[in-house]
Amino acid sequence: MRRPATIEDVARVAGVSRQTVSNVINSPEIVRESTRERVRTAIAELNYSPHASARRLRTQRSSTIGIHLDPYAGGISGVVLDRFVHALTEQAGERRQRVLVYAARTAEDEIARIAELADGGDIDAVVITGTFHGDRRTGWLSERSLPFVSFGRPWGVDDIDDPAHLWVDVDGAAGTRAGTEYAMGQVGPRVAFLGWPSGSGTGDDRERGWREARRMLPAAPRFTAVESVAAGRAAIEAGLAEGGFDALVCASDALAIGAHLAVTARRLEIPIIGFDNTPAAEALGISSVEQLPEKVAEGALELLMGEQSAISPRSAVPGRAHVLVEPRLVVRKGPL
Repeated sequence: MRRPATIEDVARVAGVSRQTVSNVINSPEIVRESTRERVRTAIAELNYSPHASARRLRTQRSSTIGIHLDPYAGGISGVVLDRFVHALTEQAGERRQRVLVYAARTAEDEIARIAELADGGDIDAVVITGTFHGDRRTGWLSERSLPFVSFGRPWGVDDIDDPAHLWVDVDGAAGTRAGTEYAMGQVGPRVAFLGWPSGSGTGDDRERGWREARRMLPAAPRFTAVESVAAGRAAIEAGLAEGGFDALVCASDALAIGAHLAVTARRLEIPIIGFDNTPAAEALGISSVEQLPEKVAEGALELLMGEQSAISPRSAVPGRAHVLVEPRLVVRKGPL
């Protein structure tokens, strides 16, 4: 059996010293580009893989990013975060970083879990998800000086001109604005909105896009439901009993599927646009706004690492503390 390649083998094939190979692996920015390329070619040719534990001892870094794994809830929720975790894991691997997932049911549980992992030297940085008004996690991480980026903006503060921390997010308002404008261009101005109760940062942002698209137009219905197919269906059944609308934009695919059931039960043809572009929406032929979680993962790593192969977070200064990903409208079935 052929023995695994060593760092000495790489140095010999590349014609450099062992230390130069180590520098290319751990601190490539200090090595000339031409030398980096020779070493990387040798690494690929020999299929060399540095031993993670040995590298950790040398650099005092774990080369690991922690991320919270949401409890399994079934249904159609969680698809976007699942795609995000997969994309983050793949893209981090390409940068010679690992991803460690951990479970926690509350923000307080998550803080305790992060503290345990950081104190044990198991993670160098954290990606948190599901930010909300008054989120204690972000303040604790900042005080701890543990590098982190959030998937979700710091709601309740000026996240552009006076950012509290690094964040990446999907421009929800741009998504619903695009969906509303497209619907109005196809079937008329009475485009209603089905969203969550006010007070949700993400939900309010998506509603804002609908309102911006309809500025200066007569009022259209705004329906409210909690996040579930059944609640979405009930809200639209009640709405249809009170009056009509030309099309409907929803804050999520779960709500859109509920609305679709209410509309088809009455044998009506009212175009519906969801948000998240889940497989369930695709199967039903419902148009939807896709968040592009792969681009969100790319933005998170850009903020945490830049062009480096190790954690090197940006400073949270205006103009450089965030990445805002513009989603895309996926049009299906009939006019929408």
